[in-house]
Amino acid sequence: MKKFGLIGYPLVHSFSKQYYTEKFEKLGLSDHSYELFPLQTLSEFPQLLKDEPDLCGLNVTIPHKIGVLYYLDWISPEAKVVNAVNCIKIIKKDPLEDLFSGECSLEPIRLHGYNTDVYGFEESLRPLVKKSHARALVLGNGGAARAVLYVLKKLNIEYTVVSRKASHIQLPYEEITKEIIQKHSIIINTTPVGTYPNEKECLDIPYEYIGKQHLLYDLIYNPEETEFLKRGRLNGAATKNGKEMLELQAEKNWETWEG
Repeated sequence: MKKFGLIGYPLVHSFSKQYYTEKFEKLGLSDHSYELFPLQTLSEFPQLLKDEPDLCGLNVTIPHKIGVLYYLDWISPEAKVVNAVNCIKIIKKDPLEDLFSGECSLEPIRLHGYNTDVYGFEESLRPLVKKSHARALVLGNGGAARAVLYVLKKLNIEYTVVSRKASHIQLPYEEITKEIIQKHSIIINTTPVGTYPNEKECLDIPYEYIGKQHLLYDLIYNPEETEFLKRGRLNGAATKNGKEMLELQAEKNWETWEG
C-alpha cells in the first residue's frame, strides 16, 4: 500500500484529496490512497509518521510550510531560497546502505522537502504577464508569499509586500493609497482570507482605484471567484484564481514522489 496525504490546519476543503483520488482511479492504482491529516501543531508530525508507516509523500499547507523545515533531512535548492516547503518525499531507508555509508541515524525514513508552489505559480502567471506589468503588490507574507516573491524576482517584476504588521520591508494595509494601487498593476492575494466557508471576507484595500490595467491573482481556488477577484473584475481588471497553479504543482508533486 502506498499512502500520500496533506498536513495543515484547518483542512476544511481539500483540492488535493479529490485530485489525487481521481488520478489514482484513472491510473488504476488501487493500492494508492490520499488522506487528510489535520495537524494543529507540528509537534504532532513525528507521531503521524510513526502511525502511518505506508506514507510515501505529503503535501504541506497553511500554517506549516515554514515550520516543517525543522523536520527535514534534505531541502531542494528552490525550497532553500524560498525557505518554505509544500511537498515532502518520504524515503524508506535501507539498513545495509546506511551501514556502508556510515550514517548512524536510527530513523527508518528520510524526509526530502521541495517547493512546487514555485513551479505552479510561475507556469500559471507567466502567460498573463504583459510589458505593462512591471510592479506587483503582494498581499500577505506567509509561506505561499515566499514562493510568489521568488517567481516575481525571476520574472524581473518589482514588488511591494503588504502585511498587517508594518516594517521597513513591508507596508501595512491601512497605508495602501490610490497612488500605490495605480503604481502596481499586478495584485496578488497570498492569504487565506476569502476561502470557503468565509467567502464573503475580503482584504481591506481601496478597490475603487483598480482598473483595466490591473491583473488580480488569488492563490485561493475555493470559491472559484473570491470577493477579492470579484471586486477587481467589476472594475475591469483581468483576474485569475489558484486552481491552475494547484493542478500544475500537483503534477509536479506526483513527479517528485514517483521519481
